[in-house]
Amino acid sequence: MKKFVSLLLAMAMAASLAACGQKEEPALEEAPEGEAVELTVFAAASMTETLDEIITLYQSVAPQVTIVPSYASSGDLLKQIQEGAVCDLFISAAPKQMDTLEQEGGVLEGTRRDLLENKVTLAVPEGNPAGIESFDQLAQLLQSGDVLLAMGNSDVPVGQYTQKIFAYYGIDEAAVSGCLTYGSDVKEVTTQVSENAVDCGVIYATDAFSAGLATVDEATAEMCGQVIYPAAVLAQSQHSDEAKAFLDYLSSDDAKAVFESVGFTPLG
Repeated sequence: MKKFVSLLLAMAMAASLAACGQKEEPALEEAPEGEAVELTVFAAASMTETLDEIITLYQSVAPQVTIVPSYASSGDLLKQIQEGAVCDLFISAAPKQMDTLEQEGGVLEGTRRDLLENKVTLAVPEGNPAGIESFDQLAQLLQSGDVLLAMGNSDVPVGQYTQKIFAYYGIDEAAVSGCLTYGSDVKEVTTQVSENAVDCGVIYATDAFSAGLATVDEATAEMCGQVIYPAAVLAQSQHSDEAKAFLDYLSSDDAKAVFESVGFTPLG
């Protein structure tokens, strides 16, 4: 009996010593595929349809990145950025707003690029009830007071391009104010034309395409300059690497195909 008890004690001691000699292995953690990141993109209202489509395509390229777009006039977006709004990437419908932001130190150095070119067009409602045929004719009708034109506000790029067209024809905007209605961005101007609330409107070719509107004329560079869309990562971005990657994707073949399908000309 004593031998049996002694044997049990010896076995227990051996098991205890063996346990003490073993080191605990650290638990293995699965390597993350990539931390989830949310990017805020401020883009000109005229990019709404195309950028939404490209964002959907980008989900398969970078599933860990969620793109949150905000669309408005470039002037309104600039103001929001200046007032401290969170934004990682800014795409303007004209260089003026980007120039201002860059001069204020708001652009991450080396990231600005000219992304797209658009065209300024004269669009008419379905059936063209007023028989508008060209910018030349529009200029005459404005001076005689026989037309109602929709245009963008003066702080909106499409409105600024329209003002350049007025200057080209020697038209005093104040003198023809009774022939004008305004929109806070190009989408509002487009809606006025689509709803037949005006005889015609000055909008971008891409917005006319997206709204199914006919265009009767296209402004030349001599009339209003080139319509360039610059893009840049903001200096304040907390996710600048991811913002740069998305900006690069906007110049990819897949993104270019989407832009070209509505009338943009990719530049990058």
